Amino acid sequence: MNQFGFYFDQTRCTGCSACRVACKDWYDIPAGPENWMRIEYTEKGKCPDLFVGYLAAPCWHCEDPLCAAACPVGAIHKREEDGIVVVDRDRCVGNTACDEKCRKACPYNAPQFGPEPGAKMGKCNLCLDRIQAGKKPICVDACPVRALDAGPLDTLEKQYGQTRTAVGFTYAKRVKPAVVFKPKPSSP
Repeated sequence: MNQFGFYFDQTRCTGCSACRVACKDWYDIPAGPENWMRIEYTEKGKCPDLFVGYLAAPCWHCEDPLCAAACPVGAIHKREEDGIVVVDRDRCVGNTACDEKCRKACPYNAPQFGPEPGAKMGKCNLCLDRIQAGKKPICVDACPVRALDAGPLDTLEKQYGQTRTAVGFTYAKRVKPAVVFKPKPSSP
């Protein structure tokens, strides 16, 4: 298997949300709490020793996705050919029937539900349709500062290194998220 994943350069990200907005637009996700790409904000310290950083937070397409194991109807699976974790929304029984077990199992809160009772789970699928067409995910193309990249994990590691942590992100060895970072140095 050629595991696909993300690269995120935390030193470049300005928190503009272009990736988040592009994702919502591409997938026609209504305004509201469901975001397949989220932007997390970290602020620590006191002036003049202040740290501010952002973290793009999609699904990290883990090697061992706990969301898939937690789904009571098998609506989530990891593709053998590229390791992309996908959800069959037609098979999903919705948030009220399963009590959002997949979201609760994920250490990164990637599974997302709309606010209405019975909402089906949705999450980043690495823009599988675009990947299959030889394109990058929409979030990567939308990023004005080029803080994101995606592709085969071994290619990303060769190009960007093998750093697995960043401010605001903890690498969970149990699930092994498919991501490489360029972390922003935090203040002393």
